[in-house]
Amino acid sequence: MHVKKGDKVMVITGKDKGKTGVVLAAFPKKDRVLVEGVNVVKKHSKPSQVNPQGGIISQEAPIHVSNVMPLDPKSNEPTRVGSKTVDGKNVRVAIKSGEVLDK
Repeated sequence: MHVKKGDKVMVITGKDKGKTGVVLAAFPKKDRVLVEGVNVVKKHSKPSQVNPQGGIISQEAPIHVSNVMPLDPKSNEPTRVGSKTVDGKNVRVAIKSGEVLDK
């Protein structure tokens, strides 16, 4: 996948198009990512030990990884991802600026 947990991404299509956020979790087997503040859904929950009141909870739902693009660290714009070998390690590189995305 072209994004990892902790990456800043922008949603490029769908109902949340244009929103940005940090990837909270990645699910490679399902090709989905969980982005903070994006695709917020309401979930009805019964009263439980954790939430004795119950009620309606808002939480993020996963979206398909093809609907997000990482943000370029230099210009803060969406960019495609390439790879380059630096010091014997493969790292992800922003195509627009050539900046390394991996820390």
